[in-house]
Amino acid sequence: MKKLLLFLLLVGPLAYAQNLKPELWRKPWKASWITYSENANSIYSLQGLKDYGVFKFQKTVNLAEKPAKCLIHVSGDNRYKLYVNGTWVSAGPARGDLYFWNFETLDIAPYLKVGENTLEALVWNEGKGKSEAQISYATGFILQADEEAHAALNTNMNWQVAKNLGVSPLQPRVPGYYVAGQGELQEYAKSWSPFISAKSLGPGLTKGAAIDSRGWMLYPAAIPAMELKEQRFAAIRKGEGDLIHGKSLVVPANSSVDLWIDQGVLTNAYPQLTFSGGKDAKIGLTYAEGLYEKKPLSTTTKNGNHKGNRNDIEDKYWLGRKDSLIADGATHTFETMTYRTFRYVRLTVKTESDALTLQDFKSVFTGFPFQAKATLKTDNPLIPQLLDVGFRTARLCAMETYMDCPYYEQLQYIGDARIQALVSLYYAGDERLVRQALDHMDHSRIAEGITLSRYPTDLHQQIPTFSLWYIGMLHDYLRYGKDPSFLKNKLSGMRGILDYFSRFEGTDGTLQNIPYWTFSDWVNAWPRGIAPVGPSGRSAVIDFQYVWILQNAAEIERYFGFPELAARYEAKVKALKPVLRALYWDAARGLYADTEVHDKFSQHANSLAILAGFDAGGVSSKLLTDKDLAPASIYFKYYLHLALTKAGQGNDYMKWLDKWKENIDMGLSTWAETSDISTSRSDCHAWGASPNIEFFRIVLGVDSDAPAFAKVKIEPHLGELKEVEGIVPHPQGEIQVQYKSGSASITLPGTVNGTFVWKGKKYPLKAGKNSINTQK
Repeated sequence: MKKLLLFLLLVGPLAYAQNLKPELWRKPWKASWITYSENANSIYSLQGLKDYGVFKFQKTVNLAEKPAKCLIHVSGDNRYKLYVNGTWVSAGPARGDLYFWNFETLDIAPYLKVGENTLEALVWNEGKGKSEAQISYATGFILQADEEAHAALNTNMNWQVAKNLGVSPLQPRVPGYYVAGQGELQEYAKSWSPFISAKSLGPGLTKGAAIDSRGWMLYPAAIPAMELKEQRFAAIRKGEGDLIHGKSLVVPANSSVDLWIDQGVLTNAYPQLTFSGGKDAKIGLTYAEGLYEKKPLSTTTKNGNHKGNRNDIEDKYWLGRKDSLIADGATHTFETMTYRTFRYVRLTVKTESDALTLQDFKSVFTGFPFQAKATLKTDNPLIPQLLDVGFRTARLCAMETYMDCPYYEQLQYIGDARIQALVSLYYAGDERLVRQALDHMDHSRIAEGITLSRYPTDLHQQIPTFSLWYIGMLHDYLRYGKDPSFLKNKLSGMRGILDYFSRFEGTDGTLQNIPYWTFSDWVNAWPRGIAPVGPSGRSAVIDFQYVWILQNAAEIERYFGFPELAARYEAKVKALKPVLRALYWDAARGLYADTEVHDKFSQHANSLAILAGFDAGGVSSKLLTDKDLAPASIYFKYYLHLALTKAGQGNDYMKWLDKWKENIDMGLSTWAETSDISTSRSDCHAWGASPNIEFFRIVLGVDSDAPAFAKVKIEPHLGELKEVEGIVPHPQGEIQVQYKSGSASITLPGTVNGTFVWKGKKYPLKAGKNSINTQK
């Protein structure tokens, strides 16, 4: 069994990637991309190299002395795991595209020794069944030593390679839209092919040395290694034994076992099953977020998939991604190549004429190494529970990119990522994935100017409304990020997006008949999540979103010294406001309509109108009370809550959390994708984690009031909470706030100053500690 490195974070790539040697950036690498093939001899011949396959690349190197430092740069396609002398030291590459193909940099000196050293890479290509988020060119692996003294490590035809003849893809049986990869069928008796010399596909080329667009343009990964942490299952819900705590279970010959195992909470992890004996025994591992109720089709959703309370397993059936193993009588530890997402695992065994011994079953959690830095202490016991579930949700939806969900798609959608990014900043004080996400979205732009809706992806999809949210993300980073100069090279992309939308402006400036999928929110009455569109092709939801984003763009342009462009956007806003008021305001309802014919109304249009600066008036008081309004889903409630707070209703925040309470009551340990919790496809969507922002921005009241969070505006909305204290991470340190017995104590880091607002009265705040008597 391979030794597992549980401290990859200590040797992550960030510390080294920024200092890549000029010769490794500007010139072809001396290391080659290598592959397994009898036919491929150059990067121009890829016959068979896009097919499914699992390979082991190996090189043995003798060292006269143990080096103090040995940096290497490593990558693969589709995926790789690198081992040095049996220790797992790297996995990747971090997902990107062919123009930015990531390589990891790490120091392997701690794992080297005097004498014989073995480097081994497990590389696999999932072929046509790969995850939609996985872009690919061909099966390949590359390792380049940083120093010439260690050139013997470089990949070339001196490396050996073998193919796993016993593994094949296993099609998942999963309801709904699923594009997150296949399962594995492992027949251990078939083993590995003999080792042969690796074939070269040509030298590694960085973006600084690439001469055409064929192949991979290597680029240093901007994120650290993923966290790896061993974990144990919580309980066996059906079946006997204590396998999950390392106590072996013998399955007699010609018998079967069926264990239903509960992790207790949803997780992303590499399952590890150790077993021995049992020649020809069949072992199945099925992974599920929750089990499905046996209900008549007529009482459930169209596909009949109804989960009910996630804690319940009785009278339920299994659907899910599955791995299957066929034993050969020897001892093995099966570990999946990619992580699995699960709360429940079903372990089934059917033996033939030999008994099988299950020795141990556990898993290794993996995810982006976020750490919770925000804290909130109150007299309400529900709040820490909500924060805990929210942070778990955000963590499971963050790996090498943000993901909408880890089980079904693993795709970085802009609409989801905006909320995820703010959770990262507010709760973890970590902007590494934020910056990478903004890069990815910028890289995704098509010739027409807009971004793709999601990226990286091997299947292009356009949601123009998400391109507007991308500009909102740029504005968020301007306000909350550490280094606004990072946004400078994003300005041309932002302008291209706004230019795209300007092509669909009518003579009155409103947007009309925008192409592609104009998704706004999952509302039952809105086909495919598209907000109502009137006879002229106008939509209030999109028009109000456009006005708000134009204001964001103007602030960004002005910050970077382009006042003429800011003025142009502001002029559009000024001209549009009376037009939209005349088109959409319904005096009889006291609300903004979704279309110019005033036939439909929604929380969405009215929330966005408030956020775009239209008169909130009595609108906000009706947002929650008018039951005829199309309701915001758990995703769009982020914008609903922003609007309500802007309209002065923030003290009611704790009353807005019924949907999150319902998730907990339904046994979820992460937030479901949709508001219809029992039938929600995904049990883990980070766009529902907005309370991990709102408890700090609304309740605690901490908000940015200048670019780079250089100034703060602190306006608490405590509602019925009596005593509250908390910490919010900040680019210059942390903001500490305490409200107690008619006083406020606020400590600001570094050079930060700002304003404290209490019951309409403003108090100046200086850097350092501030004490305020709120009873004056």
